[in-house]
Formats: sequence, structure tokens, C-alpha cells
Amino acid sequence: MDSIKRNHLRELESEAIYILREVAAQFERPAMLFSGGKDSICMAHLAKKAFWPGKIPFPLMHVDTEHNFKETIEYRDWYVKEELGANLIVRSVQDSINSGRVTEESGPKASRNVLQTVTLLDAVKEFKFDCAMGGARRDEEKARAKERFFSFRDSFGQWDPKNQRPELWNIFNAQHHMGEHFRVFPLSNWTELDVWQYIALEKIPIPNLYFSHEREVFERDGAILYYDPDIITLLPDEKVEKRRVRCRTIGDVTCTGLTLSEAADLDDIIAEIAYTRTTERGGRADDKRSEAAMEDRKKQGYF
Repeated sequence: MDSIKRNHLRELESEAIYILREVAAQFERPAMLFSGGKDSICMAHLAKKAFWPGKIPFPLMHVDTEHNFKETIEYRDWYVKEELGANLIVRSVQDSINSGRVTEESGPKASRNVLQTVTLLDAVKEFKFDCAMGGARRDEEKARAKERFFSFRDSFGQWDPKNQRPELWNIFNAQHHMGEHFRVFPLSNWTELDVWQYIALEKIPIPNLYFSHEREVFERDGAILYYDPDIITLLPDEKVEKRRVRCRTIGDVTCTGLTLSEAADLDDIIAEIAYTRTTERGGRADDKRSEAAMEDRKKQGYF
């Protein structure tokens, strides 16, 4: 890696660490969302560096759909315990369904991804969190590009892109009334390529799902999806076959599109990302439900 790129990554690192320390200084009860995906892994690693040699001064929380890749959950538990030594809170969408807080979608294309919003907002209320940090980046999706570092949410957990505060000279205003909270995005200015190059620079361990491997998959609406017979119901014209694929983004099995790839190590992934012109969320079925699917969910309280 050349010195220019290394310096660029260190500048992004410094910015993210500054934001993490601002969160610790300005909020009373912050939490960091952690899913076991590359962005949350990178963000958690930065938190470890920001407060070293002390421990991360806030809990990590995962909103679990229980329709995750099994490797993701195994990695999540290992990384939080062995690499971070942090406190992990898990709240389940299934519990929200069982309690009647949400109604599960029906049909072969049903997904629990949208249902995470209620579970997340209930957890914010339960633990009285006044800040929830996420690994979202502005380059991911057009609704993400509207976000500030400190994203204000009203007492209903809702986001109004027109009601956000100026952040001139990286001065952040975290003042809020009881019941309101903020979402904070330390990786806002990073790109997917930045994340991968930083992971390589810092030698951060990542789930094997990000590397090419042979899996049973099927095609649906132009996306390649992993076939889990416990979760997925195939349509009559859908056929399962084995192909070499990898994840560019990790989420709910029902809507996370996989990428045909031979990338077997970090160098291969970096070369692949530098070449591709398709966004990492290009295969996410939940983003294709409408033109403004992500923005609509964010206004309701989604990340």
C-alpha cells in the first residue's frame, strides 16, 4: 500500500476516533450497533483504538432477525468476547413477533429486515439509549448520502432529513429532550474500498462469508440468494445450484444478494472492489421494494 493511501486511511481513522470520543463525551447512555458485518467490525475496531488501554465505554447491541447466516452469529460472539472484551446486548425480532409488536410478513418473498425497526426502537426505549452508533456510509445508498455524522431522531425515533443540525468545522450539537436520541455514523466519509483497505492495513479478522466459497444458491429477481431450507421457500421456477460466491454486505439471508466471485483473500477483494461499478447494496432485495425504500424505512426509525 502506497504512502498516499495509507495517509488517507489514517485521516479517516483520526476523524472516526474523534467522533467516537465526542459520543462518549456528549452522551450519557450511548450504544454501538454491531451486526458482525464489515462496517460494524471496522467501527468496533476503531472504538477499541479510541479508548485503549481502557475498555470500550458503551455496550454493543445486535438487532437479530434470527434469519442470519450462521457464520455471522458465530463470528459476532467470538469477536466481541475475544477481540473486544465488550458487553453485547442482543434483541430479537422473533421476540417482537411473539409479543405482538410486529406482524411477520407472509409469502415466499417475506423478509424480517423491515421488522428490525420496531425491535431497535423498543431497545432504545428499554435501555434509555440517547445515542446509537451505526456503520452506515454515505456511498452505500442515496438516502444514506443525506445523513450528518450526528443524525437527530425525534421522540418517535423518526428521521427528518430537513430537521438536522449544521456540523460546521466538525462541531457537533448533541442537545436533545427526554425521549429523543441521535444516530451517529463515524464511517460516513468512508467508501467500501476504504473499509477493505483499512481492514487489510489493520489486519482485522473478518467472517469467511466475505471470501469466495461454494454454496447452494438460487436466483430471484436478478439477485443470487443463499438457499437455507429452514427459512427460504422456493418458487416453482426457482432451482438450487452450487456456485462460488461471496458476500459484499451481510444481512438477513432472505434479502442479502451474493456476488459471483473468486476472491479468496483481502488482496483479491480489494482488487475486485476497485474494479466493480455495482454498489454493494445492489443485490439487496429490501432496497428494491420501491424507489425510496431505504429513505422510507429511515424515516420510520431504521438505520
